[in-house]
Amino acid sequence: MVTDLGQVDDKDLLYKRAIAAGASNIYIEDVREEFIQDYIFSALKANALYGEGYLLSTALSRPLIAKKIVERAKSEGIDTVAHGCTRKGNDRIRFRESISALNPTLNILEPACEWEIKDRNKAIGYALNHGIPLSIDKRRPYSIDNNLWGVSIEGEALEDTVKEPPEDIYKITVSPREAPDNELYMEIGFEKGIPVKINGKFLSPIEMINKLNKIGGLNGIGRIDMIEDRIIGLKSREIYEAPAATILYKTHKALESLVLSKDMLHLNEMFSFKYAELIYTGKWHSPLKKTLDAFIEKSQEKVTGKVKIKLYKGNIVVIGRKSKYSLCHERFSFYR
Repeated sequence: MVTDLGQVDDKDLLYKRAIAAGASNIYIEDVREEFIQDYIFSALKANALYGEGYLLSTALSRPLIAKKIVERAKSEGIDTVAHGCTRKGNDRIRFRESISALNPTLNILEPACEWEIKDRNKAIGYALNHGIPLSIDKRRPYSIDNNLWGVSIEGEALEDTVKEPPEDIYKITVSPREAPDNELYMEIGFEKGIPVKINGKFLSPIEMINKLNKIGGLNGIGRIDMIEDRIIGLKSREIYEAPAATILYKTHKALESLVLSKDMLHLNEMFSFKYAELIYTGKWHSPLKKTLDAFIEKSQEKVTGKVKIKLYKGNIVVIGRKSKYSLCHERFSFYR
């Protein structure tokens, strides 16, 4: 089961890999629209941010993938599913949490955890020894996960917390040094917390995110290098690229600062932390997350307006905000 989240995988290679691994068939489902509408935009409205800057691109995709696995298991009449997550990563817990929440009767197999496949090199070696085609270079076995909301990169040289990441790891962003020398001005329009326009033009959700990823990437926006606290208690160095997510997160917060009261902003901040934690730890389908959704939806009723920004060599500067629900009133707020 493969979900198309905007990662642009080689579908022929996926098919060959599945058959070589012993599968009788492979299902590839385009879930990009659902991913944006039901997962990405929910996290954006909550300003969900984990740790020093992780906008949860990989973590957000896991509950949707789990949902599709459970749906496929039901339609095929099977009682056991499997995943390829390693024993030290977060995804093992995320998939187990999500699958169990949606169908607690399903059995879950974890070959990479239960067999003697203790690291990424052994996993690659196992695949090569069994004729399973890969698109990874064994000499540079980075773990890369990408979708519309961002790219996650870890492993190999990145595990040395002292060294600067090599430039060749980055996939969708240029170095700020190589970004254009001129500032780029743009305007993002929101309706009830959801981005709908760029420079006054309505765009579909997929068009919106693809365009911002391209524009942001060309301007060196969205590179994140952080030490992350994993679910199981380990710390790890993580590299992320998230141009569209970074732009939308900053502009959404800027608009909220204009239209929400001080008390609402403070409460939102508390809930944002918890919302991000629930996503990160695989509790998307939990009752608490659904309860927070109700509050967040209510808080977004007046988050409508536009935010002007300029992009310059890795920086996003908010230069203007406008909304018919603005709480900045000329008569009361300004010194004249």
